[in-house]
Amino acid sequence: MKATDAVRFGKVAVLMGGRSAERAISLKSGAAVLQALLALGVDAHEIDPDERVLERLDRGGFDRAFIILHGRGGEDGRIQGALETLGMPYTGSGVLGSAIGMDKVRTKMVWAGGDLPTAGFVVLRSQRDLDVAAGLGFPLMIKPAREGSSLGMARADSPQELADAYQAAAAFDTEVIAETWLSGAEYTCAILDGEALPLIRLETPNAFYDFEAKYQADTTSYLCPCGLPADREAEYGALCLRAFEAVGATGWGRVDFMLDSAGQPRLLEVNTVPGMTDHSLVPMAAAARGMDFTDLVARILRTSL
Repeated sequence: MKATDAVRFGKVAVLMGGRSAERAISLKSGAAVLQALLALGVDAHEIDPDERVLERLDRGGFDRAFIILHGRGGEDGRIQGALETLGMPYTGSGVLGSAIGMDKVRTKMVWAGGDLPTAGFVVLRSQRDLDVAAGLGFPLMIKPAREGSSLGMARADSPQELADAYQAAAAFDTEVIAETWLSGAEYTCAILDGEALPLIRLETPNAFYDFEAKYQADTTSYLCPCGLPADREAEYGALCLRAFEAVGATGWGRVDFMLDSAGQPRLLEVNTVPGMTDHSLVPMAAAARGMDFTDLVARILRTSL
């Protein structure tokens, strides 16, 4: 990034931390982003949002925001709507794309309505819905509708495990998804400014790609190149780009999917503010495309223009 490019961004607020269950990950992501922006010569400053965040941004003379808040409050349209009231440009998806992308139930409804493939599911709002979920057949994946980083997720292999998993997930959200278990390979597709980056295949000895596998384990493998034939990878990348755009997401993000027992892709979820830590997937995909971390951060910041 040239010095003249850095200047045109003005004073940039790096919004990180927040109050969601993913606060610790956001702080780690934000620290990496802030360091990269400073290395690029951008006048960037850390802002940990509180109830006075709009006043702080306004009085601080900030020109734009780099949103690296994960989870509720930062990835669900709320901070985006707040910035809209200030007329302040920001990175990533707008209010609509953020709100839908954060809600796995509405995301799956949009995909189903657009004839995009996703696993069968039931929405659980109370114990009365468990029998309906069991009708999908075991095993099942249980997950909160509006949470990230695999928090509150569990596999259920029996009615008792389903009941236990529902209670654990319901601690995070009033809506819980029971989803048909997918037994095939898991992939993720990073999206950057209308382009699908190289796919990453995820392999873990855990039952699934859970919080521990994402952020703590050294046993998780990230395969990029992903091992698929070039035409199949391009097909899946195009599918993920359509899925991303279907929910109104823009700028940058990530779409996760798995293959079912027949080898067919099934879309899982959209992340509109993915992680940017040393274990994160978007930087890995960008590196496979020839971008180092600072190049990636610069590209993301440019989407705020």
